Amino acid sequence: MKPIIENGDKGAPVLVLAHGAGAGMDSDFMNQAAEGLADNGIYVVRFEFSYMQIQRETGKRRPPDRQSKLLEHFAETIDELGLDNPVIGGKSMGGRMATLLAAQRPFAGVVVLGYPFHAIGKPEKVRTDHFDRLKAHVLICQGERDSMGSYEEVQQYRVPETVGIEWLTDGDHDLKPRKSSGHSHQAHLTTVIEKVSQFIHEVTAEKACSTV
Repeated sequence: MKPIIENGDKGAPVLVLAHGAGAGMDSDFMNQAAEGLADNGIYVVRFEFSYMQIQRETGKRRPPDRQSKLLEHFAETIDELGLDNPVIGGKSMGGRMATLLAAQRPFAGVVVLGYPFHAIGKPEKVRTDHFDRLKAHVLICQGERDSMGSYEEVQQYRVPETVGIEWLTDGDHDLKPRKSSGHSHQAHLTTVIEKVSQFIHEVTAEKACSTV
């Protein structure tokens, strides 16, 4: 069994949450998100991709594995956990992998905390081609000035109705606003936890009704 961190009641709606490219499953951001969601009635399961496990063991930074390997690891983790169509998601890269996986097989829903619509400095290479193939509703929580997909940039994209975006005022890729904005990072995280919890409860309830 791959290393995991669990938060919440196992009888609650499930979210399998993947980390971003540069920080593991126990980063401050991931801890706050998982613990907050657990307090709102969500059972959160976190895991680490293979390259991050190696980085943790060796203490040497490593780049993420190729996309196919990340997706394989994500799918294997879900299967090992014995979960039937849970909500899946992640921070940045982990969230993008969740959307790619959801374009291949059905899930109750998908949650993304800071979607990398494009690589930094490469706005012309937009990563939304697979959105039309998504087999689940998606909630993206995005900072308005995210360097990988700002409000101004994303308004120009064709995003399907099944993909909802919750914008965080003046937030960056970690959803953190500048002090001059009059908003706080903690307040944004609280909003995200509330919105994500509501989304997960709604899509899992819809899934349960559709199988009756």
